[in-house]
Amino acid sequence: MNVSLTPELEQLIHKKVETGMYLSASEVVREALRLLEERDRVQALRFEEVRKEIQVGIDQADKGNVAPLDVQGTLAKVRSRRQSSGREAK
Repeated sequence: MNVSLTPELEQLIHKKVETGMYLSASEVVREALRLLEERDRVQALRFEEVRKEIQVGIDQADKGNVAPLDVQGTLAKVRSRRQSSGREAK
């Protein structure tokens, strides 16, 4: 298999090998692919959890178990979370 890389990615691979953590460019690429696969797996699990939470909400709404929408309260919660995570609320 032949893969074309940008000069920046090639340089990154060479730097990783030069650190001594990896013996070859192939090892760096294999590790990168393992990490990509792991990230995809975690992301899929998160999406599944969100889908389940959405379904719970839909089921509750179908049963009439809903509360009035508090837009200002919801925005305040979002802004508070964004500020506490280090991001500026807009």
